Amino acid sequence: MRPVHTSLAVLVAAVWGFNFVVIQIGLGHFPPLLLSALRFLVAAVPAVFFVGRPKVAWKWILGVGVALGIAKFGLLFTGMDAGMPAGLSSLVLQVQAVFTAVLAAVVLRERPGRVRVLGMGVALAGIAVAAVDGGTGGPVLGFVLVVAAAACWGVSNVLTRQASPPDALNFMVWVCTVPVLPLFALSLLFEGPDRDLAALRALDWSGVGVIGYVAWVSTVFGFGAWGFLLRRYPASAVAPFSLLVPVFGMSSAALVLGESVSGLRWLAALLLVGGVALTSLAPARAALSAAGPAGAEAASPGPSDSLRTSGAAAGRPA
Repeated sequence: MRPVHTSLAVLVAAVWGFNFVVIQIGLGHFPPLLLSALRFLVAAVPAVFFVGRPKVAWKWILGVGVALGIAKFGLLFTGMDAGMPAGLSSLVLQVQAVFTAVLAAVVLRERPGRVRVLGMGVALAGIAVAAVDGGTGGPVLGFVLVVAAAACWGVSNVLTRQASPPDALNFMVWVCTVPVLPLFALSLLFEGPDRDLAALRALDWSGVGVIGYVAWVSTVFGFGAWGFLLRRYPASAVAPFSLLVPVFGMSSAALVLGESVSGLRWLAALLLVGGVALTSLAPARAALSAAGPAGAEAASPGPSDSLRTSGAAAGRPA
């Protein structure tokens, strides 16, 4: 990669890592489901009027919109609102690579291979260490909700793989239109109209800045830049930069929010990032079909194809 594009990839990882800090600040202004709804509303409008018509079937846009927009982000924001620290959330969310690999094996019949299985084991060991650390520093419910969010992210990754969108930014902008109304409805149902109205009436420049960052900087700029890089370079060259997200997330949370980073958390980070690297970067193999090796080869994605989905999806951590 050219130095300027390497710098861009690092910048995007930094933007996404810092996004967890911004979300934590935003939860002081808005209920979690309302904040998530506003994020997608501002990300979709007015961008949806400039990206053109959807370039994949609506079933994929709706499927990813539900799994990623409603389930993953609803659970993530609620988990962080329940007390899950921003830095730890940025780390634990990376276990999505394990859920993606397991779901791909079941749904897409991708045989994970020994290296990928090893990576999943290492990443799960990291989650166990993070659970011990989180159990001493935060509510168990918040931790469980963030892990559930990672599982929903895995579902959206597999759906995105099947959709194979030719234009990543166009796809993400249209996906952002799906969760808006359901999240507003869920917020009214579970958080209550009084709480929502109070948050909107108290809107100040800090709250506006939070919404602008999570919608335009993290979503529109971040995903647009990531898609630009994936169009110019093999996914195997771009995807590893997503592993920097929890590094920036934990560092910025410590600097801005004063979150402590214990020895256990650093060990969890080492295991999780290493395991995710093995899981994401190792090529998957499709199961042999009745058509024989030739048919299996045609059905089996190469490492670059596998990484394109995991890398593009890893670009949307929060």
